[in-house]
Amino acid sequence: MLCGMQLRYRYRLDPTPAQRQALACAFGCARVVYNDGLRLREDAYRAGLPFVGGVELSRQVVTLAKQTPQRAWLGEVSAVALQQSLADLDRAYRNYFRNLKRVKAARARGDKAKLRVRKPRFKSRHHEQAVRFTLNSRFRVLPDGRLSLPKVGRLKVRWSRSLPSAPSSVTITLDRAGRYHASFVVEAVEAPLAPAETAVGIDLGLTSFATLSDGRKVDNPQWLRQRERALRRSQRNLSRKRKGSRNREKARLRAARLHTRVADARRDFHHQLSTNVIREHQTVCVETLNVAGLGRSRFAKSIHDAGWGQFTAMLEYKAKLYGRTLVRVDRMFPSSQLCSACGHRDGPKPLKVRTWTCPDCGTVHDRDLNAAKNILAAGLAVTACGPGVRPSASQAVGDEAGTTLAGAA
Repeated sequence: MLCGMQLRYRYRLDPTPAQRQALACAFGCARVVYNDGLRLREDAYRAGLPFVGGVELSRQVVTLAKQTPQRAWLGEVSAVALQQSLADLDRAYRNYFRNLKRVKAARARGDKAKLRVRKPRFKSRHHEQAVRFTLNSRFRVLPDGRLSLPKVGRLKVRWSRSLPSAPSSVTITLDRAGRYHASFVVEAVEAPLAPAETAVGIDLGLTSFATLSDGRKVDNPQWLRQRERALRRSQRNLSRKRKGSRNREKARLRAARLHTRVADARRDFHHQLSTNVIREHQTVCVETLNVAGLGRSRFAKSIHDAGWGQFTAMLEYKAKLYGRTLVRVDRMFPSSQLCSACGHRDGPKPLKVRTWTCPDCGTVHDRDLNAAKNILAAGLAVTACGPGVRPSASQAVGDEAGTTLAGAA
């Protein structure tokens, strides 16, 4: 049964030198078409002309451009890849205009609003490269496991797992570390797990990555901190190399590979932990964190290293995929100020305070565990009353901090 959700399955590629050259040509053509379309629209805006639509944009930067000597090489790659590049440009403009409209409406009402989606910018050849093929391009996964792409060839794929269904598109990427990946978009198939009788609240932190309301604590591996010394040495070595030299490119690749190892280790940790949490609990309650705001504090490096946003995003789509319930507790809910035993509000506390005693009932609390219990109680209250209800301080008291759904009823 289809659940109306699309997922990406990513695999490493091992292209031959000739295929690398063909992919480089595809990356370059897609990037040039994107930049030409962006330049055409920006020039029209500065000249006071109407916004150039998608059909006219495709006619000018693809169809007519192929007929000129300066852009004749656009015909060497699949036309679908070029059209998908323009589709990405259209999507970027739609997101920008939607956010701009929302900000203007908020400011007209007298509310404070910040533009969070930036205007589309030109792509650089020195950043990550990508090109997308849809079913119209007739890409295929061959019986021998190779990926057949138009005007590229048959690429060797490292299949770590099988695709659950036929892909609707594939995106070929080249990251800064020189690795090629194929990212397939497939329709997710709902696979509900057997109902579980437990619910859990999760408090995310830096000392412990996650504290669960049942008392378990998951240590924070601090992936970036572990490799800071090697990264520092690699960056210092890179800075000594002459710009444009081959040795500088080799040093840049070494530094980029260290960063990719950090990102891969973090992603793998998030996948394993989120899968275990979803499998063991029917309802998962997490707090809504302002990661962008916290990322501007003095703990910015540690917060970005923890990757709370990526972890909660994994919890969200896995809960939908496996028939679980994810509840996001309101950002302003004072989970660290409430006593999970009696509901007394003791006020804000500095981060150095890891344990405290409730002055009303005398219960000694571990700061993170108490917050996880309050998050669980608030999440169960929202589940019972509806998603539009904002939990209050009085709702996180007594037996509501239990871990069974039967007790919450």
